[in-house]
Amino acid sequence: MSKIIGNSLKNIPWQEKPENYNMPIWRYTQNPIINRNDIPSSNSIFNSAVVPFEDGFAGVFRCDSKCVSMDIFAGFSKDGIHWEINHEPITFEGDSEVTKREYRYDPRVCFIEDRYYITWCNGYHGPTIGVAYTFDFKTFHQLENAFLPYNRNGVLFPRKINGNYMMLSRPSDTGHTPFGDIFCSQSPDLEYWGHHRHVMSTEKGDISAWQSTKIGPGPVPIETDEGWLLIYHGVINTCNGFVYRMGAALLDLNEPWKVIARSKAYVLGPYELYECVGDVPNVVFPCATLTDADTGRIAIYYGCADTVTGLAFTTVDDMLKYIKENAF
Repeated sequence: MSKIIGNSLKNIPWQEKPENYNMPIWRYTQNPIINRNDIPSSNSIFNSAVVPFEDGFAGVFRCDSKCVSMDIFAGFSKDGIHWEINHEPITFEGDSEVTKREYRYDPRVCFIEDRYYITWCNGYHGPTIGVAYTFDFKTFHQLENAFLPYNRNGVLFPRKINGNYMMLSRPSDTGHTPFGDIFCSQSPDLEYWGHHRHVMSTEKGDISAWQSTKIGPGPVPIETDEGWLLIYHGVINTCNGFVYRMGAALLDLNEPWKVIARSKAYVLGPYELYECVGDVPNVVFPCATLTDADTGRIAIYYGCADTVTGLAFTTVDDMLKYIKENAF
């Protein structure tokens, strides 16, 4: 039995795995849990991140407006399924050169030590990684951008490793990147980042063609007794456009740029109507997980067709078994 290293979460959202189901991740039967127009201004709500908070849950949500401007909003829930999202976007305190908004999208939230850190794709002369923290999801303090443009998918590890903060990211360009590998960077203070190490690349052959165009880290890595469980997205460019799917890998605990195992088969792909039809069809895009160390349960929050938010479930045993059986 594999183990999640962390806290128990008695109120984690959960549904049991369907009978005769052979994939490692299964969907919540009442998906989508957040619809595209759940706040008055929104055209779509997707690619969002949640964490345990007080006696329930809090999150940061990507809400594209009816003007199709991109911004991030705080929200709260008692059960992790039914959400109340603020009607106004987050306002950040900090240096005015950094807090000036161009666009904000695809947030992740990571609790480290005594506060919640938010990372997101931040517009600053091109996409880069914005970083901020909050204690209460009401007041947000923005730090310096982590990297130069261009970069996307900044994902922090939930604790220091060898005395340093660590972040995964996917260097990119201004558009729909024709390349995309995952890198790991280190920082002593969450301001100055270096020691950039390559983690893994796309796969160009048909051994794993679903991730042949680009890949990017998804939720905050999950610490297990066997390594860091990384759920990520992979993209293939087809005659009908991009298709986004979920993949999984196991990274070394002390040197997380070293891959122990990686699944050549995807763990979840766009099958359902709400995943296949929307503003950007054929997309599942994971941004957050909740975990329960006592049971090994994992709840995954993911964007569906760049339009709505879905919820899915797995266990640490299901995931690590699938990675090892499909490793390449």
